[in-house]
Amino acid sequence: MEIKNIILILVIGFILFEIIEHVIIPIVFYFVKRKKKPFTGVESLLGEVVDVRQWEGKEGQVIMKGELWKAVSDVHLKKGNKATVRHVEGLTLKIEPLGENNQQKQPGKNSND
Repeated sequence: MEIKNIILILVIGFILFEIIEHVIIPIVFYFVKRKKKPFTGVESLLGEVVDVRQWEGKEGQVIMKGELWKAVSDVHLKKGNKATVRHVEGLTLKIEPLGENNQQKQPGKNSND
């Protein structure tokens, strides 16, 4: 009788381990990975903040992650301005100026200042 109980406990433990390993853990990893921002490809560039290095008219050059990129914008920008990447066409970034609406608030700053 005691051997049967031990075998039953081992079988139940093995089945529970397999269910956790092959069902529950993959489901958890699926939901964790789904929420992460991509770190490769065009999708990783969207929303990044860039520094304007050179600008003439509606196009110029910007620095993003230490790399120099060609950029275009519907708005005239000045050297030193910050902008956000909205679209990528080939090796050209379509950017928008980083304004009050999409600028992150700094701690300790009051919006009425």
